[in-house]
Amino acid sequence: MTEPNTLLGPDDPTPFRVHPASQPSPFILVSDHAGRAVPARLGNLGVPMADWERHIAWDIGIHGVGEALQKILGATLIEQVYSRLVIDSNRAPGHPTSMPFVSDGTDIVGNREAQAACRARREAEILHPYHDRIAEEIAARKDPVALIALHSFTPRMNGVDRPWHVGVLHHRDTRSAHIMLDLLRGEGDLCVGDNEPYVLTETSDYTVPHHAEAAGLPCLELEIRQDLIADTAGQNEWAERLARLLPQYWERLHQK
Repeated sequence: MTEPNTLLGPDDPTPFRVHPASQPSPFILVSDHAGRAVPARLGNLGVPMADWERHIAWDIGIHGVGEALQKILGATLIEQVYSRLVIDSNRAPGHPTSMPFVSDGTDIVGNREAQAACRARREAEILHPYHDRIAEEIAARKDPVALIALHSFTPRMNGVDRPWHVGVLHHRDTRSAHIMLDLLRGEGDLCVGDNEPYVLTETSDYTVPHHAEAAGLPCLELEIRQDLIADTAGQNEWAERLARLLPQYWERLHQK
């Protein structure tokens, strides 16, 4: 049988979901791991169904947080629809971990057996359209904007508990990070991570370095612990918290 020339079929979703702005906002919200769709031609990648519920497939709870936050702020939200196991949208094209063979102890058989052409198709049909849409949104703005990347992290990784409720990841834009760190710590009920549980670098991440840091745009990469946003109540609580703090961050950012 001849290999199809494309990965995505007519019944597969488009690679990104856009929630358009409903009112003027300086924020562009993005969520690299909001979805866990898989192209029909890839089946389940050889991954047991139970593992598709785990953090290895997506950022648990962040879709609900993003939607609720977008409704309150009225800002544009752009979400990746496909699972990070298909292609990780927060990794540069060709990055060795963007199509993982193993994720937190689970073998991703379909990735291990994939040919190089499959990676190229996943990048061309899923990764690039998502990032092209973010770039288009930024380019269309005439007023100053900040890119806010929304993520969530598992409470336990490789057998180690993670105590932080939320983390602020940063690299070049330390001013934005320190403002948000102060605001989150000022809440009084949070264990806040400074570049925890991950460190943001030009090679470990892609969305913030590519779209914000390269252009000198203010940015935040926020990580919320998944057990805090596993249900609608938690998602709404965190959306309301961020909707209160982000305008304060923007105001302080522009104070002289």
